[in-house]
Amino acid sequence: MVGVVHELAKVGFGEGTNELYDKARPSYQSAALSYIRQSIPASGPLDIVEIGSGTGIFTRALLAHQEWSASIAQLTAVEPSAGMRDVFSKSVSDSRVATVEGSFDHVPVEDGAADLVVIAQAFHWCPDYGAAAVEFARVLKPGGVVALIWNLEDRDAAKWVAQLRDRIEQFEQGTPQFRLGLWRQLFDTTSYQKYFQAPEENTWAYNLHGSLDIVTNRAFSKSYIAVQPDDVKAQIQEDIKQIVDRGDGRTWIDESEGLFEYPYKTYVVIIRRK
Repeated sequence: MVGVVHELAKVGFGEGTNELYDKARPSYQSAALSYIRQSIPASGPLDIVEIGSGTGIFTRALLAHQEWSASIAQLTAVEPSAGMRDVFSKSVSDSRVATVEGSFDHVPVEDGAADLVVIAQAFHWCPDYGAAAVEFARVLKPGGVVALIWNLEDRDAAKWVAQLRDRIEQFEQGTPQFRLGLWRQLFDTTSYQKYFQAPEENTWAYNLHGSLDIVTNRAFSKSYIAVQPDDVKAQIQEDIKQIVDRGDGRTWIDESEGLFEYPYKTYVVIIRRK
């Protein structure tokens, strides 16, 4: 049993889409990873379950991070998409890491197996928050932590980013994207309130390197853009070029190389097991 997976996620992150996802999506800020590590009361090497592990972007960041590299006993990477698991297996090589098929409501590990359950760029796809809370509580050791983390383009930092997001987000098709905050319904479930303390939240604002190719590839790695027909994709690509070329509110890093600041925010939610 894999559990329930959103239909657009199945298609948008299905076979043939994941190499672009792995290439285009940004990694995770060192400060946010430190914050997660410092939020975990356990001191020794940690048993980690990563749900929605995707192509391994977060896993690789964790393995390379100074505070995490020696803090991991084992990491079980849980991912429903066979295509993503395939890219993950090619991009992550560490004897402490194992990949398994599963989802938010079906995590194939023993009761009380994890010091940390971490979900990077994925929890907004959860179809049943109450079932997820029960599964998180089952998987965690006493005093264990759930960490939810997302990266998102910062529309408030530059007009061109707002224009970009307005252009691509019209294709979301009613899907439960992170920005909508539907995932916060988790905190209202009876299961959550039974097993977990009030959430702790933190945010980091920063700039990544951007270019026309980076911006375009990142937009096309979105599930709701990946499923569009070719003619629509061609128009989206042209519109992105016009937005980037106009560059309203853009800050150059190296204009001769076409490099500019790409404003982002990282959001982290820490949830503690009672």
